[in-house]
Amino acid sequence: MTITGRAVLLAVAGLVPVALWPVPGTVVAWAGFVVVACVADALIAASPRRVELTRHVPPSVRLGQGATSEIAVVNLGGRTLRALVRDAWPPSVAVGAASAEGGDAAGAAVGAAAARTVRTARHHVRLRDGDGARLATPLLPTRRGDRAAGPVTVRSFGPLGLAARQATLAVPARLRVLPEFSSRRHLPSRLARLREMDGRSAVQVRGEGTEFDSLREYVVGDDVRSIDWRATARRADVVVRTWRPERDRRVLIVLDSGRTSATRIGSGAGGTGSPRLDASIEAALLLAALADRAGDRVQVLAFDRTLRARVAGASGRRLLPELADALAGVEPRLLETDWPGLVGQVRTHVSQRALVVLLTALDPAAVENGLLGVVDQLAGTHQVVVAGVADAEVAALRAGRDSVSVYDAAAAARGDLEHAAVAAVLRRHGAQVVEALPETLPPALADTYLSLKAAGRL
Repeated sequence: MTITGRAVLLAVAGLVPVALWPVPGTVVAWAGFVVVACVADALIAASPRRVELTRHVPPSVRLGQGATSEIAVVNLGGRTLRALVRDAWPPSVAVGAASAEGGDAAGAAVGAAAARTVRTARHHVRLRDGDGARLATPLLPTRRGDRAAGPVTVRSFGPLGLAARQATLAVPARLRVLPEFSSRRHLPSRLARLREMDGRSAVQVRGEGTEFDSLREYVVGDDVRSIDWRATARRADVVVRTWRPERDRRVLIVLDSGRTSATRIGSGAGGTGSPRLDASIEAALLLAALADRAGDRVQVLAFDRTLRARVAGASGRRLLPELADALAGVEPRLLETDWPGLVGQVRTHVSQRALVVLLTALDPAAVENGLLGVVDQLAGTHQVVVAGVADAEVAALRAGRDSVSVYDAAAAARGDLEHAAVAAVLRRHGAQVVEALPETLPPALADTYLSLKAAGRL
């Protein structure tokens, strides 16, 4: 049993009779009266356990987009239910409060209530026996992954509002929060470049990784190695072959979900940024969408010591939904990545030459302890790209030059020199290196892919 503010006011009202009859009996009598009134009010209240609760949530929602949790409440207690229903969610799901009252009325002003960011939503209901109501709670996830709903607490008040009976009931539900894919905005411009490369203006390149496109007449400046002598013999003019970037290549994107992927990059609204893995997922989604539109076969792996997620065989409209669903539940693991195991995974899933993109941290220690060996083993067969996320906070420290932050700036500059040295070593071992801030890494990686494709290096 819980008491309400009305019970406190009733107890305070006892100061009047105590002032009129200032004897101990008056105090005892009034206290007894308050206790009896509260107990009687709680006993008359409808039972909070004789309530049927059903929670409905969408199966998935993108990070940053709102969703609605609906609780269907049916009073089966035989008495009028005057209750406060609390819908609990984990802290990573911002909750807006709304209320509903009466038969099937939904929560009013749900949109306006979404601005309130508390962890629980409270709904006031008044239901006669057999009546029901739908309580709508707006949700705004702040982290991707599977988010399990908390219990529902029903506090049933008596007719006087002095006391209540309370019960906490488990109503299981799960909301899958997909990656935001904010880098989607870069896709149209890269697709325009891809169309330009792939035929709207013929790309005339020669070498490994190109496909025959068409024949045309020779003009001054054409590479004589492109002359098709058989076609020339059948015609009166000299004919050359034109080439286009090769299609139907294999692209394998590997996300490192080990210890270094848990590092938070920059600063967010709450004072902490997103994990490095989230920026890697954004880059993987954009590159996968672009490569799929280019006609390449895309596979995506998330690996640390074991395979956490894999998407293969999907293309077209199925690719991005499957990728988002598979990567939504991948969380950083506080484990060192098994680099030899990563090489084994690549060789298991790709037997022919492919573009292998490793999304990991370009820390000197990580490169020396295993990443360099991975590049050595893969670069002989595949085109390897190593992509890493730079920290915006470090960049801001490097810009500081006042007397307070000069040491921080010097440390950040030294870190940049170390990263540049690491990138140079990786390039000497045959890898392309891309390092950029979280918001610029996806387009930078997409540009690298287009450059390699245009040069016939895939």
